[in-house]
Amino acid sequence: MRLFSAVPFTLFSLLIYNAFAFTAGAANPGFWSQPVITIAMVSGATFQLLASDLLITAGLFFLFIEILKATRIGTTALLDHMFSVLVFVAYLVEFLVLQQAATSLFFILMAISLIDVIAGFSISITGARRDVSFGHGEMH
Repeated sequence: MRLFSAVPFTLFSLLIYNAFAFTAGAANPGFWSQPVITIAMVSGATFQLLASDLLITAGLFFLFIEILKATRIGTTALLDHMFSVLVFVAYLVEFLVLQQAATSLFFILMAISLIDVIAGFSISITGARRDVSFGHGEMH
């Protein structure tokens, strides 16, 4: 159970992207630009939520969960940070090597993963600083 709680949620965005890019998206190159929801607004405008917008929104939600997880302490938190780095490396390698990953959507998801790495370590370091007492003003 501890190992599963260390799995970064940003991995889910990568898996979802890859599942569609190498299956449905391979057969339909414009898959990510297809509207998922279309709503007629009161103003007369038409609001469209594209498949890519939906995945970015999910990625941001996963980032929020990761930031909440970064406030934990202990070995699970350390594993989570290490796995987050591995997820970012996977994003980076795919972005540089695979044609299917050379999209602005993938780049934004990769940026979300990088923010997860930076925020995770920053939050952990800040929390650790608060927990450390240097003994200023103590007399024994």
